[in-house]
Amino acid sequence: MLVDTHAHLNFAAFDRDRDEVIKRCLDNNIWMINVGTNYETSKKAVEISKDYNERVYAAIGLHPINIKQNSKVKTQKSKPQLKTQNLEDILEENFNFNKYKELAKSKKVVAIGEIGLDYYYKPKTKKKLALFKEKQKALLEQELKLAEELNLPVIFHCRMAHDDLIEILEVRPPIEGLTSVIHSFTGTWEQAEKFLEMGFYLGFNGIVFKLDLDEIIKKTPLDRILIETDCPFLTPPLPAKALAKAGRNEPIFIKYIAEHIAKIKNIPLEKIAEITSTNAKKLFKI
Repeated sequence: MLVDTHAHLNFAAFDRDRDEVIKRCLDNNIWMINVGTNYETSKKAVEISKDYNERVYAAIGLHPINIKQNSKVKTQKSKPQLKTQNLEDILEENFNFNKYKELAKSKKVVAIGEIGLDYYYKPKTKKKLALFKEKQKALLEQELKLAEELNLPVIFHCRMAHDDLIEILEVRPPIEGLTSVIHSFTGTWEQAEKFLEMGFYLGFNGIVFKLDLDEIIKKTPLDRILIETDCPFLTPPLPAKALAKAGRNEPIFIKYIAEHIAKIKNIPLEKIAEITSTNAKKLFKI
């Protein structure tokens, strides 16, 4: 078996064939966690999970780029507002703690995420940048409180903000028993060491074919590695891309991430599958 610990089958890219994609995965003994990025996609992830007795789970949270900012910031979501808007493009004014808490009552919710910091698209002036970061940090703090209250692990999104995330986690009062994964890790080895010292896992996906993360993967203990697709994004190279529709990634392509890690670690693929699946079961209690 393999576990895709970070998928987005709750996104519009799968609206036409979601059930077929999931069936294809389950037939190949691939489990998945669909991750929310705002309330609507979180709700959708929960709804999808309820259609299956096991092997399909949900995480709920408000992504840092899905919170409305006071200043206009160019992002991948900076599109004209259409009458029919994809769920993942919806921005929220504030984090509704109680609304998300209510959603988490489902037994299929196994984590709070994806939450964190994203400085890829940001304002140009120092003043606006400070406010931009402040709002993301305030949002993160609220969501960490939710994770603490519900005793759920956290799926962290961190893009060009690893030092700030490390500082926040080191300075704030520790959450007893907090277990987490840094999804789609792209930081330095020094930053990776900090997260590993905190007891966190590192998640690797198709970004490993775009960035040179081989040395970090080699140094990361196997019992701290999770594999993921982040589908429909980050489609691995051929032959997966040739099979995907219009380059769309799917959980079934998780095997290419496992193969890549197996090659770097010089360990049989079966061993990678076994240990990363054990890691996922342990972290998410599935």
